[in-house]
Amino acid sequence: MSDPTQISRRFRGFLPVVIDVETGGFDHRRDALLEIAASIIHMDEEGRLHPGEIIAANVVPFAGANIDPRALEVTGIDPTHPFRNALDERDALKKIFQPVREALKQTGCQKAILGGHNAAFDLAFLNAAIARTGIKRNPFHLFSTFDTVSLAGLAFGQTVLAKAAQAAGLGWDNDAAHSAIYDTQQTAALFCEVVNRWHAAGLTPAMEPGLA
Repeated sequence: MSDPTQISRRFRGFLPVVIDVETGGFDHRRDALLEIAASIIHMDEEGRLHPGEIIAANVVPFAGANIDPRALEVTGIDPTHPFRNALDERDALKKIFQPVREALKQTGCQKAILGGHNAAFDLAFLNAAIARTGIKRNPFHLFSTFDTVSLAGLAFGQTVLAKAAQAAGLGWDNDAAHSAIYDTQQTAALFCEVVNRWHAAGLTPAMEPGLA
């Protein structure tokens, strides 16, 4: 049986959690957060990483939020659709954060670290939503990330998520892309694939937990 705290020793007390957001534009201060999804990364007894189940929420745009119609053309999201079952930002974040906090306790990690494709974008929207809602005890590191753009560029010579996923043998469904759930699923699988290839090559360092 695997030791749940093993992953804390792999990443110096950080727990990788892959996040993807879909938004009403590129400005995290003005544009709406419309979807958010997360996958908590797990480690097995052999030191290999595996994506956890997807936790996701559709989000009600905050009061006064800007939504660029061009962004909706890309994502296919209809913010007014009655069957979105959208949550307000605070409840959406609480839905994501509760299992992350539980995982931190189980693994002995001190903070979650956001993994994402162009992770600075996702982290900026996440931090902006946290600031708007006044949520305390943010489980995520405020600025550090694991960016699969850099990792995939190193491992596969590809920086676009679709091409990197295909190069990694994960496949890609264009019709499912640009949803927070699918992009989180693919990004989490890509992150694990890169780290596991490094591990299989015998290059995994022995590191002690602790924050930078």
